[in-house]
Amino acid sequence: MSSSQPTHQVTPERIFDLINSHMNSAALKAAVELDIFTAIGEGNKEPATISRRCNASERGVRILCDFLTINGLLTKQNGAYGLAPDAAMFLDRRSPAAMGSITTFLLNPALVEGFKDLAGVVRKGTTQLGPNGEGTLQVENPAWVEFARSMAPMMAFPAELIAGVLNASEGKKWKVLDIAAGHGLYGIAQARHNPNAEVFAADWPNVLEVAKENAAKAGVASRYHTLPGDAFRVEFGTGYDIVLITNFLHHFDVPACETFLKKVHATLAPGGRAATLEFIPNEDRVSPPVAAKFSMVMLASTPSGDAYTFAQYQKMFANAGFRSTKRHELPVPEQLLVSEK
Repeated sequence: MSSSQPTHQVTPERIFDLINSHMNSAALKAAVELDIFTAIGEGNKEPATISRRCNASERGVRILCDFLTINGLLTKQNGAYGLAPDAAMFLDRRSPAAMGSITTFLLNPALVEGFKDLAGVVRKGTTQLGPNGEGTLQVENPAWVEFARSMAPMMAFPAELIAGVLNASEGKKWKVLDIAAGHGLYGIAQARHNPNAEVFAADWPNVLEVAKENAAKAGVASRYHTLPGDAFRVEFGTGYDIVLITNFLHHFDVPACETFLKKVHATLAPGGRAATLEFIPNEDRVSPPVAAKFSMVMLASTPSGDAYTFAQYQKMFANAGFRSTKRHELPVPEQLLVSEK
């Protein structure tokens, strides 16, 4: 007697794709470096014209463009290539939302190296990068200058969103602390929307040079001040109305985070707020995919960092003295936490 239940064939295709997934990032990085997406956006549709525009071999361009088509970043019809909507928005350099430069940091060989012996990392439970296993937390790591320069296009949108959530445009007299400021865009957004905001940016001296450049471009240099040094040791001062903690806490374990948050709490004026932008997985720690996968990045690149759940952050902030922490969903992979003193 035959079963009426449908049968699903089990194949090794997914395993094969995972094994070869390194080609996906390599292909995207190559296409950005060659300016493939911009070339196609300009109207170069066939391998011959694309190759001339990008100074590359026609054979190489054809194979790369076919690969990108398979992955959904390009379209192909009658031998002519086009840009998928997300590629047109984020990878054509002419687009205001272009962020192809992020491949420079995210695929930096120094960071990718952390995944070369992932089995060894898992055995040890911590990164193997750095002279003493400090990973990306190495003092004045030049990778953070690269981060500040290449990741800024990706951070401009959430910086605007945070300014909106905090109601910066109300124009109240604010003293703002931007921790691990990097490119500086989060603090700069507060200053642009609020002409009465004075921003103090903390980061390594070499990184703050990039932030100061961006503050000057945004026309807020006179209200933009720097606090160079280790965020755990530098004196922040007091009386802050807003403290921005963006993509920082995930680098450390819970005790270190709580110690740091106590320092943040002490810098805030009564009623002040800490705005924390983070990858926050659900309690199951496997969803949503982008936030949940971020734990692996921290395993490979930091001594003890992680992607923490909302419940974990609530407890950290409460233990540091904050009276409440509310979560704000944003149309980006990260979420915003606003904690009140």
